Amino acid sequence: MENTKPTIITFNKIGSSELGYITIAEVEKNVPFNIQRVYWTYYTPQDITRGGHAHKKLQQIIFAVSGTITFNTEDREGNKETFILDHPTKGLYIPQLVWRDIKFSHNAVLLCLASELYEEEDYFRSFEDFRKIIDQKKTFK
Repeated sequence: MENTKPTIITFNKIGSSELGYITIAEVEKNVPFNIQRVYWTYYTPQDITRGGHAHKKLQQIIFAVSGTITFNTEDREGNKETFILDHPTKGLYIPQLVWRDIKFSHNAVLLCLASELYEEEDYFRSFEDFRKIIDQKKTFK
């Protein structure tokens, strides 16, 4: 069954406070898709909102490897949720067709594991276009 809702995945950590820690993401173990792309964002001013889009087919797991990142999401059913990433072992799984707006703390570093290579055509940049497509899909079910 396809997962249509964003959800927090907790990744195991290995190590100690004396030596430091490592957290591992593995396809077919704790990552539910093949990773095609990895990217990170940093030095994002905390007074702006990023995101403002959804994807047609891309799935992601997003981590705050430093700082705090807040996601406000709306899924294809219209369910709205807020997720706070504030520890490097917490990953937010975002399936396709989920709108997101993102706020960053001043020191936040976002790391993303993505299921697809970058394609501008995969983006909904307008919330109205996103809702229109979702409403059309509901009509034809």
